[in-house]
Amino acid sequence: MKRIIKTLLYEWKGKQLPEAQPRKDKIKEYLDLSPKKIIVITGFRRIGKTYLLFDCIKMLLAEKTKEEVIYLNFEDERIPLQIEFLTQLLPTIKEEFANKTAYLFLDEIQNIPNWSKWLRRVYDTENIFLFVSGSNSKLSGNEIPTELRGRFLEINIFPLSFEEFLVFKKIKIDKKAVEHVSDTKAELRRYFREYLFFGGLPEIILLPEERKEETAQSYYRTVVQRDIIERFSVKNEEALKALLRLLLNGTTYTVTKLYNTIKSMQHEVGKTTLQDFLSYIERSYFLYSVPLFSYKIKEHQQAPRKIYIIDNIFIKSLSTSYANNQARLLENAVFLELLRRNGKENIFYWKDAKHYEVDFVITKKREVKELIQVCFSLESMETKQREIRGLLRASKEVGCKKLTILTDDYEDIKKEEWFGITETIHYIPAWKWFSSPEF
Repeated sequence: MKRIIKTLLYEWKGKQLPEAQPRKDKIKEYLDLSPKKIIVITGFRRIGKTYLLFDCIKMLLAEKTKEEVIYLNFEDERIPLQIEFLTQLLPTIKEEFANKTAYLFLDEIQNIPNWSKWLRRVYDTENIFLFVSGSNSKLSGNEIPTELRGRFLEINIFPLSFEEFLVFKKIKIDKKAVEHVSDTKAELRRYFREYLFFGGLPEIILLPEERKEETAQSYYRTVVQRDIIERFSVKNEEALKALLRLLLNGTTYTVTKLYNTIKSMQHEVGKTTLQDFLSYIERSYFLYSVPLFSYKIKEHQQAPRKIYIIDNIFIKSLSTSYANNQARLLENAVFLELLRRNGKENIFYWKDAKHYEVDFVITKKREVKELIQVCFSLESMETKQREIRGLLRASKEVGCKKLTILTDDYEDIKKEEWFGITETIHYIPAWKWFSSPEF
């Protein structure tokens, strides 16, 4: 064990850190947090967690040495998945680096048995700042072991925002000119369309277009195999994969409808197992489900849930129903941006008995702050009226006056009236909304 640890330590000392574009999800503010916390970075596989760690390490190395700041990746095949490795890690570091280490960055540590107990002991007994990251929910706030509760701070990482997408591609656009110069606006809209179809996974956005979908499919296979099947010891793999195909080609689900469809496909799986599968998929960060907003608990729990995928590239490359559906892609991208801005616990949808619907209900401390419709095109009067009426009915029911319709390129602020309800609606082009966090 000690020999492996020493090899890794001296490899680290000689390692050249890769170049990485800075992201908004910085952890610099947590470098000297008081009181001290274990900083836990979670998120979907290949979403940029490791590069976020490297960005933080580079900041530290401006003033410190690699003996003071150490990074280890526990997916290195040379590291034995045994607690003994962790037990010997700190004594070996102290022996080699004369007790200088002040920061430990540990990537995918959850692969080691009893990792949480070791972290707790180090947290309690050592004057070391701990940063850990992982690609499955073992490190999430919902599953973090009891011994770490109250001692950690979770930072959930999502795909690149549209602003970050432009930075990663080294694209500079004068936002002030967009409003006045048609060519500049056309350029920004062209990049937004690329973002809409190919998403915001850091590696994929830098690939040639002909390799993007193939790479996304490779990511998907890895997540299904390692983060779902292997992690949760799934036996009925074919039923799980059939469920994933249904979710990728749907927009809502209920367990009963999924069960009936899976059964009709000749897969033997019970409702309880199906519910477990849905939980596993969400815990891999691949899929998010959004509940109905209702003050009635029974309605809230029993209503269908809306489906959103972690990145648009998976809809583009894996869905047979929505691969080129701009309306679906836009709604999914809007959900992800709302996730960055508000957190999952503050996002709902609304629907009434007459089937009027609002795509997103945004709350804060249980109070509805905004109602958002996503409608790629308002050219059809029937479509426009449906979107407006849904907003107005929901506005009256939940008592919210901030009403927004996100469109492809239509912009206006208008008072709309229907059945005695009159409210102001903001029509905002999606590319502008994504480019302006103040919205």
